[in-house]
Amino acid sequence: MRIGELARRSGLAASRIRFYEASGLIAAQRQANGYRVYPEQALQILGVIACAQQAGFSLEEIRRLLPDPVAQSWPHDELLAALRRKVAEIETLQARLAQNREHLLAIIAGIEDKPEGMLCSVNAERMLAGLQEPGPILS
Repeated sequence: MRIGELARRSGLAASRIRFYEASGLIAAQRQANGYRVYPEQALQILGVIACAQQAGFSLEEIRRLLPDPVAQSWPHDELLAALRRKVAEIETLQARLAQNREHLLAIIAGIEDKPEGMLCSVNAERMLAGLQEPGPILS
């Protein structure tokens, strides 16, 4: 199929497809007139690339996980290991984000519940000083 059809079927811009081709992630045959012709498998590979990028894989990581173009087989063990690593990275990020969320909620509470009679500027200084200290801010 030509690049226009591949772009339409994949939902990607032709420029993005050319970028992936230039990056070695997909391959096309060149016709005598210079047109690119992509195999049907290119549509599947583009889907994998898009999904993997959304999951946080870099293009270099994706390159290592795509099927061998000669053998046309997926690197099963590498694929599973990479997916497990990415899940672990996501879990670590989720834990960090949960800590950040709690930290920000504590700051909000400290700003909203400033001590009676304390000026906003003094309360802001108190909260900013708390940002530099580890642990809860509600001191």
